[in-house]
Order: sequence, then structure tokens, then C-alpha cells
Amino acid sequence: MRGPDDWTEPGDWLEGHLFDRRTLVLRGPLDDARATRVAAQLMTLDATGDDAVHIQLDCAGGSLEAAFAVADVIDALGVPVHVTCLGRVEGVAALVAAVCGHRRTAEHTTFRLQDPDAAIEGRSDQLESLVAYHSRSYARYHERLAAASGRPVEVIAQACAAGRYMSAADAVAFGLIDEVVRSGRAPVRPLPRSG
Repeated sequence: MRGPDDWTEPGDWLEGHLFDRRTLVLRGPLDDARATRVAAQLMTLDATGDDAVHIQLDCAGGSLEAAFAVADVIDALGVPVHVTCLGRVEGVAALVAAVCGHRRTAEHTTFRLQDPDAAIEGRSDQLESLVAYHSRSYARYHERLAAASGRPVEVIAQACAAGRYMSAADAVAFGLIDEVVRSGRAPVRPLPRSG
């Protein structure tokens, strides 16, 4: 078991204990750095055991490329990945939640289906190609959400274009989540007592 002195940052001690329990915390915007870290943690846990990995997800959007990177790693793992959604799951974070094997949410989590913002920069002769690339990326995003939720792609595309908000119960009814964790069934796994 690791101790507080085995980690360089104050938060690393707690993250290390959770990692030992095969639990990852994905919180904040899903950018490239966060996606790279989570992907590396997922692959490490896959290589070091056969038990399920648990993700605690509280994420307000991010980049589509980062979400695809995490979703692709989850798809490729040889162990099940379970997610518990806490707080909010917005934009591309919904894709990470949707592709997990078992999907739970706390009762007061807010979900929002939304297309990520895309800023297109380039020379005028490149713009058509860049717009086509982003359109294909959005289509793949909608297709993955549709496959995970059992909804038609058109329904997903409309919900994302409208920036549709959902309660935890709505997310279950929509097919993004499997169950709502009610009071008395804590979604956060306790750490073992020391010594």
C-alpha cells in the first residue's frame, strides 16, 4: 500500500489509493492532456488485472478528439469498464459514459447532449476540407451515441444540435445510462481502512 510520501502532489495520494482499487476520476473539461492520462491509466489497469475498472465521471464537455481517444481505449480493453456519473456530464463526456459496459448515475447528475464547438482555421483553399473533416467527426460522434443508446442517429443529431438537457432519470429513459443510484446505495466505493 502506498503512503502519502510516495506521491509528488497532494492529490496524488488519494488518486493513488483509488488507482489501487481500480478506480479513476475523470473530472473537468476533457482536453487532450486529461484524455492521455486517463487512457494511460486505463491501459495500465487492463494490463495489471482482470477485474473491472471503475470511472467516476464529472465532466463538462471538452474536445471531440479527446473523447474519441478515451472511447477507443475503452473499446479496446480486455476488462469491463463501469462508469458512475456524478455532478454533470455534458457534451463529449456523454460519449465516454455511453460506451462503458455498465453505466450508473447519481440521482442529481445533469446530462447535456451537445455538439462540441469547432473553431476552423486555415488557408482559404483548406477550408472546404476542414469543414468536411468536422462534419464527418460529428457524424461519427452521433453514430457512437446512437449505437450506445439504441436511438436513431437522427434523434441523437437533433438532441445534440438543440443542446438537450436531461435529468438522471431522463438519461436512463433515453438509453445513455443503465441505472440511477438511489440514496442508501453509495456510488463511490469506500477505501480500505489503514493499519
